[in-house]
Amino acid sequence: MRRLGTGIGWRPEIADAVDAMPGVDWVEVVAENVCPGHLPEALVRLRERGVTVIPHGVSLGLGGAERPDAGRLAALAERVAALGAPLVTEHIAFVRAGGPLTASPPLEAGHLLPVPRTRDALDVLCENVRIAQDALPVPLAVENIAALFAWPGEELTEGQFLYELAERTGVRLLIDVANLHTNHVNRGEDPARALAELPVEAIAYVHVAGGYERDGVWHDSHAHPVPEPVLDILTDLASRVTPPGVLLERDDNFPEPVELERELTRIRATVDAAERPPRSHGTPAPTASGGVAVLARPEARQRVGVAQTAVLSALVAGTPVPEGFDRARMGVQARALAAKRASVVAKVAPELPEILGEGYREAFLGYARSRPMRGGYRQDALDFAGQLLKTGHPADARARRRLRAWWLDRVGTAPRGGAVRLLRRARGALTGR
Repeated sequence: MRRLGTGIGWRPEIADAVDAMPGVDWVEVVAENVCPGHLPEALVRLRERGVTVIPHGVSLGLGGAERPDAGRLAALAERVAALGAPLVTEHIAFVRAGGPLTASPPLEAGHLLPVPRTRDALDVLCENVRIAQDALPVPLAVENIAALFAWPGEELTEGQFLYELAERTGVRLLIDVANLHTNHVNRGEDPARALAELPVEAIAYVHVAGGYERDGVWHDSHAHPVPEPVLDILTDLASRVTPPGVLLERDDNFPEPVELERELTRIRATVDAAERPPRSHGTPAPTASGGVAVLARPEARQRVGVAQTAVLSALVAGTPVPEGFDRARMGVQARALAAKRASVVAKVAPELPEILGEGYREAFLGYARSRPMRGGYRQDALDFAGQLLKTGHPADARARRRLRAWWLDRVGTAPRGGAVRLLRRARGALTGR
């Protein structure tokens, strides 16, 4: 396994700080946020200095019931080539559901959601990982995710699930110790047991991040300092194996550069201070064998698809929570998804909160309660604006005219269905016809 060292998640907001920061051996970028032909200059400078850059995907949905989309895989491979990356990473999660497999409307989560730890879901995940491995030019590593809710009737622990995944596919693991802490608080899972059960020799690198607890729920925010319990789990992991790389994730609420440097120093010191007993020659450490993965049976994919669609529909479309799920936790997750949608739409379409002012968030959350995202955040922004105009909002005439102009400029000349009537009405209002 390639030695990476200590790294940090590269974000445009801290690009200058990372550029000047001592002791950064490598960086990780969100794959979907970079354009292969137009890499940010700060990222290019890091590469020219020999700093390794690894793309981290968030949209494949390898844990979903459908096979990975060929276009998404090709786009991820493009970014690997553009960055000269030795490795590419994704998540053990589903991000969409519905569609032809379940004969239901497609649904988008806009977020990483946990897969059930069942034999069906494991078979589906293994085949999806194999498909991704065949399409990507470098080794793939997959990450355990944080979750606010648990699936009823699970058949495997997290460690067992990860062990079998690695054994059957040869995939490498990106272990997020902050996510292990999140699942400990939210789902009562023992991080030490997970570490004891998973194949530590398959670890490609480790994520470390901060979060906060509210009303007994841990939120993996990536916007707060790394807490001691997360460093304790890192110590436990590092006492079992020397991780090839450790990376600090920070996505928002960025502190001063000196504070980021201080966190990196703490992470590096935690790994260096861990005491690792000598390896016993009598019991070899578990490793990923790369054996042939069993193909998922069509009925297994359908069962997984139906279950995931029911869960996602409850979270984003207001349908009843499936039997066996914690309704309170599902409510927390649903509100978190809507809040994330509102925040991300505000970033990809900053004109909307500027036009709507203080009423933006309340209006968007009301819209999101019964209208799932259907095509990514930019489409979500257009759908939200279109719905407001259709219902005669905002009430202020000047703001409504500005919103119409913004929407018309982006919808184009050939919208479909009801949007045609809406476009004609909006154009008539603008021209006085």
